[in-house]
Amino acid sequence: MEKPNLEYINQLARGDQSIKNELIDVIKTEFPEEKKDYYNSLENKEYKKIEENVHKIKHKISILGLEKSYEIANKFEHNLRELNLEGKEDFDKILKAISDYIDTI
Repeated sequence: MEKPNLEYINQLARGDQSIKNELIDVIKTEFPEEKKDYYNSLENKEYKKIEENVHKIKHKISILGLEKSYEIANKFEHNLRELNLEGKEDFDKILKAISDYIDTI
């Protein structure tokens, strides 16, 4: 499995540490809430909300340089439109990888 990284954030910040810190803070603040919302929607089998949660989280996946994971999340999002949870296990692994990573940055 690919590993999250800050390469894209570094490109966006262009050497400005305050911008880099701000972007990291946004991820550290928003991601846990979005993840919590995802699991709540999943527990309640609210497919439309699950799809919306996945869509929001995809942006964090992209920002953290996870190209393959982004594709997995995209397929999962499309499956949810068909009320199909195929891809959930892989998506959950991505969430775990991101959670573990943001604890280190």
